[in-house]
Amino acid sequence: MTTVLVLVGSLRAGSTNRQIAETAVAHAPEGVELSIYEGLADLPFYNEDVDVEGSVPQAALDFRAAITAADAILVVTPEHNGTVPAVLKNAIDWASRPYGASPLTGKPLVVAGSAFGQYGGVWAQDDARKALGIAGANVLTEVTFSIPGSVVRFADVHPKDDAEVVEKIQVVLGGLVAAVEAA
Repeated sequence: MTTVLVLVGSLRAGSTNRQIAETAVAHAPEGVELSIYEGLADLPFYNEDVDVEGSVPQAALDFRAAITAADAILVVTPEHNGTVPAVLKNAIDWASRPYGASPLTGKPLVVAGSAFGQYGGVWAQDDARKALGIAGANVLTEVTFSIPGSVVRFADVHPKDDAEVVEKIQVVLGGLVAAVEAA
């Protein structure tokens, strides 16, 4: 069984990216188990003063443990003002530590998502890939997924009912599984 932790860069319950993450969970191939991490909103802003043994917030310990337990990571994110949403950047900061022992180190990871604009959030995705790669993840840059015009495209259709979304999710998950097997 390959386990994939899904991080959603939007806190809004009905966000398109949350729906895409739920679609990925629903369309996981046999032998792959996806779980959406529900605790990103609980992470305090990263502060190195509290990121010391005995003072690390429980939310950060739980988050790092979830990353450690997963075989791979799928990040599904919108774009906020042309870049990574603050909640996702904060999560990356917590996951990048402790320095030299990040739970992300070597972990296969894909960044995907959708945004209202004509490029589908590629700026946020590129920024997330950069930060996650610096944090030590094995970012699969050849596996991409961006859907532009999300507000209009998904106004009347849930991503789970969009054949292109389902197909792209299957490609992404196939890439993650192949990277886990190759490791």
